[in-house]
Amino acid sequence: MSPTNRGAATTGDALIEEPDNTLLEITAEQLPPRLREAAARAGWTALMPVQAKAIPYLLAGRNMMIQSRTGSGKTGAFILPILDRIDPRRNECQALVLVPTRELARQVAQEAEMLCGDSGARTAAVYGGVRYGPQIEALKQGAHLVVGTPGRVLDHLLRRTLSLEHLKILIFDEADRMLSMGFYPDMKQVQRYLPSRPVNACMFSATFPPHVIGLAREFLRHPETLSLSRDHVHVTDTEHVYYTAPGMDKDRALIRIIEIENPDSAIIFCNTKTKVHYVTVVLQRFGYDADELSSDLAQGARDKVMERVRQGTLRFLVATDVAARGLDIPELSHVIQYEPPEDLEAYIHRAGRTGRAGASGVAISLVAGVEKFELDRIAKRFGIDLQERPLPTDEDVEAIVSQRLTALLEARLRDRDKLQTERSQRFVPLARSLAENEDETDLIAMLLDDNYQQTLHAPPPHPSGEAAPAPGSREPKSGGRRNRSSRSRRR
Repeated sequence: MSPTNRGAATTGDALIEEPDNTLLEITAEQLPPRLREAAARAGWTALMPVQAKAIPYLLAGRNMMIQSRTGSGKTGAFILPILDRIDPRRNECQALVLVPTRELARQVAQEAEMLCGDSGARTAAVYGGVRYGPQIEALKQGAHLVVGTPGRVLDHLLRRTLSLEHLKILIFDEADRMLSMGFYPDMKQVQRYLPSRPVNACMFSATFPPHVIGLAREFLRHPETLSLSRDHVHVTDTEHVYYTAPGMDKDRALIRIIEIENPDSAIIFCNTKTKVHYVTVVLQRFGYDADELSSDLAQGARDKVMERVRQGTLRFLVATDVAARGLDIPELSHVIQYEPPEDLEAYIHRAGRTGRAGASGVAISLVAGVEKFELDRIAKRFGIDLQERPLPTDEDVEAIVSQRLTALLEARLRDRDKLQTERSQRFVPLARSLAENEDETDLIAMLLDDNYQQTLHAPPPHPSGEAAPAPGSREPKSGGRRNRSSRSRRR
């Protein structure tokens, strides 16, 4: 262990501290005997870079914020240290891994089972959308490691089928995605069940914008950072990303991106008034709270849009560069460029509307064909680090929407009092009948879609706390999305 001076990087009001003492990388041969056997059991002849760098810190019990991309081998980087901490003789939960999706929960649990082998350490995966029975049975048998989504972990804590009294280590995997999925309220409730004594906690994330750093400081004691994607911690107020989409399919691509990114609010820039109107209509017909701003708009209609902008009750504003001049939208989480600007300087003005005053933001560009060359010119001109993201498929959207809605419905079920629960029991036979009848599944799908539109797609709340009316509607929708205080970390 070689001591170094503490380094720091700042973003907004968040301070990023690097380790007091850097630790040397470790090789597979240098692992403790128990972990060396686990690695050999998994067929590992050498450690991946993330494992070689991160494992020494986790073995030392350091509270770390570790930046590492998906697919880098990070699961093994925290499973091996967890295995080192588990005492198989004690039938109690000693390690908890929180993940954003059921697929990742299954994946992490499977890798943990492979590494644990015949060591006696037992793993349980808990996530929504499936029956509680098998999960409760696995927990009753004394799972030492629990891997799960925040909502389902919270359910088991409330049911007292899971206790964190003897927890030794807590891992947040893909923390940035957990926030974008809307799990922050559930994570805060899970925090109430953590032991009063210090618990070793580590957070893995592809990026560490300010809202993820804020989450780390709420859960980790004196966190240190370790970047495994580059030779420095990637922390910026604004992420610059782009998706490649065929020109004729940009509207559908935009819908899929919005569903995956789930922005609190956004300006969507187009280069022409015709395109502004077209994109606005597409969004409105899909059920989004969207309105347009262009020089063709009558003054009265423009004033109404501007009022909603000032109040912060409009989720998506579609506009040209000229029409958006002078606009100041508070807490703007995303800027989406439906097409790159014709003027290179305009990109900076567009992207600069998000990530202000220490808040984090995302600038997204949709490019088709030669537009990619224009975007490359902009990036080179202004020294922008552009990241390409794969265009989400319909299957990707279906998976994430179903998990968001499941988490939301389970949270609502937890909040129901005894009388409400008793009242809803009269519909259980009908629900069972509809679920068993293939011809009636469209009715269930319609109800789920209605609920999704009225909650996760509803307009932002008025300052009074009531949902704002959608464009053209006479009455506000019931329900409403969670207010900004509970969604402020969802990116």
